[in-house]
Amino acid sequence: MAQVEATTEQVVAADAEKVFDALADYTGTRQKLLPEHFSEYEVREGGDGEGTVVHWKLQATSKRVRDCLLDVTEPTDGELVEKDRNSSMVTTWRVTPAGEGTSRVVVTSTWQGAGGIGGFFERTFAPKGLGRIYDALLANLAAEVEK
Repeated sequence: MAQVEATTEQVVAADAEKVFDALADYTGTRQKLLPEHFSEYEVREGGDGEGTVVHWKLQATSKRVRDCLLDVTEPTDGELVEKDRNSSMVTTWRVTPAGEGTSRVVVTSTWQGAGGIGGFFERTFAPKGLGRIYDALLANLAAEVEK
């Protein structure tokens, strides 16, 4: 099994603190940002950054649905880490200043992929598909915080 990684980023016309606060607001803003690939969203504990436990289903393809139960931590300033209890998936959100009134948001998901031919296809196609899903989420984030 090989590690699979999907990364995407976007520059947002809002300061880093505002962008980070929107991402960390699991009881309010975060749910509004999710594209149609997410369903059954539910905050089970906390709701604001560190200590949050959140559930959703992620439909990556018409046949592939991942049931996610995530523990949220904030290991450093401007960083949210979501670790899935149901798989090896870890998603890290990094928000950094990118100039006056702008910020850069980088989201990276990693997980242990399958072996064999299935693993080859997963390593080849899953990062692009997940990248498109996160691109949509980041576009929604930009629209929300740039208001």
